[in-house]
Amino acid sequence: MDDEKWLREGERFDDLERNHYRIIQNPEKFCFGMDAVLLSGFVRVKEGENVIDLGTGTGIIPILLKAKTPGKHFTGLELQAESVDMARRSVAYNGLERSIDIVEGDICTASERFGASRFDVVTTNPPYMTGQHGIVNPELPKAIARHELRCTLEDVVREGARLLKPGGRFYMVHRPFRLAEIIQVLTRFHLEPKRIKFVHPYVDREPNMVLMECCKGGRPRVTIEAPLIVYTAPGVYSPEIYDVYGY
Repeated sequence: MDDEKWLREGERFDDLERNHYRIIQNPEKFCFGMDAVLLSGFVRVKEGENVIDLGTGTGIIPILLKAKTPGKHFTGLELQAESVDMARRSVAYNGLERSIDIVEGDICTASERFGASRFDVVTTNPPYMTGQHGIVNPELPKAIARHELRCTLEDVVREGARLLKPGGRFYMVHRPFRLAEIIQVLTRFHLEPKRIKFVHPYVDREPNMVLMECCKGGRPRVTIEAPLIVYTAPGVYSPEIYDVYGY
């Protein structure tokens, strides 16, 4: 396949190490990180289920979930037109048009767009930082992806809850320093935390990511899973990371 016809200026293909899938990205805009890959390894999708990813970026999570799970159909919702274009070309390049739809639209009105109780699973890797956290990147695509400029945590959770069928599952990766706020918002919208997994850069460092599974309308009971350690030594991934990435 002629790669050049699929790429625009500044773009490249990245190998996803799964089913020979590749994804188009532009490093000058925004590339997916480890958080998206770890979320894809944490999510559980059953045969025949329909999934929507809120804020899909270049489509990394739907493509990885298609490779890793027996789900029926995957939808990626993304606000930024450039990312939508890249995601759609990646879907077409990998021959996944029947399994994955990339939709341009706003998370804040997702339930109006798709309708209530439409999906079995919602996934999201939302902006982590509020306007008061950190320095806002002057390059807008990266700023929107990292800071709550176009949607807040409450927007993401509210719309995710509305999109889910009763008993559906909501999966999110976020930062542990906002965990108290996250749980408060989740339970307000009747998303009951069921599994929580902390991600530590090294075994002796505090976690810098948290993976969460919630059930719409579930009863209060949560399992704190064994932590995921990223590195066993500088530059050396742990066996679990190699497994998630498929190396």
